[in-house]
Amino acid sequence: MSKYIHTILIGGAIFAFSCNSNHRHVENLMIKGSDTEVNLALTLAETYMATDPNISIAVTGGGSGAGIAALINGKTSIANASRPMKAEEIALAHIQGVNPVATVLGMDAIAIVVHPQCSVQNLSLQQLGAIYRGDVQNWKELGGTDEGISLYGRQSNSGTYVYFRDSIVHAEYSNQVKQMNGTAQIVEAIKNDIHGIGYVGVGYILDKNGAQSKGVKVLAISRNAKSTPYLPSELKNIDSGFYPIVRPLFQYTNGKPTGQLQRYLQFCLSPEGQALVKQNGYFPVSEIYWQQNKQALNLAYAKATLH
Repeated sequence: MSKYIHTILIGGAIFAFSCNSNHRHVENLMIKGSDTEVNLALTLAETYMATDPNISIAVTGGGSGAGIAALINGKTSIANASRPMKAEEIALAHIQGVNPVATVLGMDAIAIVVHPQCSVQNLSLQQLGAIYRGDVQNWKELGGTDEGISLYGRQSNSGTYVYFRDSIVHAEYSNQVKQMNGTAQIVEAIKNDIHGIGYVGVGYILDKNGAQSKGVKVLAISRNAKSTPYLPSELKNIDSGFYPIVRPLFQYTNGKPTGQLQRYLQFCLSPEGQALVKQNGYFPVSEIYWQQNKQALNLAYAKATLH
């Protein structure tokens, strides 16, 4: 579990007295899971609570696996996950009387980062998989200097770890991969390792204006050796589908949400919520997930508000 757990508890007292001495109930929601989503979840929670005094939202990270486990055990209202639930997780949830329902909060591009002094500018998906399997161990094999490659990745409870392994590596990781507690740790490690390479959610290396963080270089990625490489930091490359490492960010609830939980999730997908998604370095929900969200949340927003 991440040592760097972000927590926010805002909303004041659980009960407030009105002028006629009646109690006003404040509903508490818990959000737990993906470290990729945690900063975005904090921003959404803060913004929503500022408009509604009847809700208090607590947000913690810990990884997708931790969030899903909390949902299965009835310890969270929402499990944030940067990967789909596994079949065995869904089966266990059903045994526990939990019916996982997924909505998609936004889209995340996985950026491949290296030290600014690295001379390599781009990689193909095949080269990237070979690096993390340990089949390619020297930058010289990729057109760089004759130096060994330092591998950085996430711990196994991370949804990003699972996604990258299953979608890019297509095998088990090399035993040389340094497993970091969180995405921020990978970024900091790369800043201090001129031979390093890591995978991170693009939201962690872009500021709210879309400018790239200093101290790391983002590689352009191509689908294969014959295709054009693209950078994930340009929205047009995501919208067009040209950048090849893009995944949905999930929010799981126990059954279809109702009441305050439903209203909060609807806010996340409203024009204001999706604007916050973009401001945090992620991308609006893609069209293929719109119908899924609509069925889960009975959304009334115009289809044109989402990409």
